[in-house]
Amino acid sequence: MITFKSVTKKYTADSMGLNGIDLHIESGEFVSIVGQSGTGKTTMIKLLIAEEKVTSGIIEIGGWDITRLSDSDIPLLRRQIGVIFQDFKLLPKKTVAENVSFALEVAGEKRLRIKQVVPRVLDIVGLSHKVDRYPHQLSGGEQQRVAMARSLVHRPKILLADEPTGNLDSINTQEIIDILKKINEFGTTILLVTHNREVVNQLKRRVVTLHDGKIISDEDKGKYRL
Repeated sequence: MITFKSVTKKYTADSMGLNGIDLHIESGEFVSIVGQSGTGKTTMIKLLIAEEKVTSGIIEIGGWDITRLSDSDIPLLRRQIGVIFQDFKLLPKKTVAENVSFALEVAGEKRLRIKQVVPRVLDIVGLSHKVDRYPHQLSGGEQQRVAMARSLVHRPKILLADEPTGNLDSINTQEIIDILKKINEFGTTILLVTHNREVVNQLKRRVVTLHDGKIISDEDKGKYRL
């Protein structure tokens, strides 16, 4: 599903994001990417959504070499990859349903499909009863669940979660992780970037550890060992 082949990303002569990494992630895996700040975790996310370009090496998604994408193909790539960030990036003057709908509207989806998809993804994240609420009327955990619903509207094959629980308490953190596991059970490949030791150790899934832009360990049913 996802393959990094000798991928290096240099920002400047003195700033290395990734340094010759090789990594393969199978379809349907749930993988935690861990490491201290500045080790290359966010660089990996940015390369996967073509926000940044590799300095050298190849990244393939489903056999598709995304390192040579034309600008016109980037939207197609991003519709196959859902992304959740630490900050929820919700539109404050739109309701829960409108925030989720907006992701489909900007992609040019027809109104009938939007009406079908929005209730479905809100049900997955447990927010069917709050469709008419505004972001300021929601808890932090509920706002993150709206962001998760929005990331699912195109039925992505891959979901990238970049510190999705960074601003949440332990109860809301557990709810978000439970939803990610549920999404993974549908067959979606999950990459979870996190500093949360408890979350990683509780998952007992594959853990890839980065340090100074290199992979220093890759363990099935691993732990957060830093």
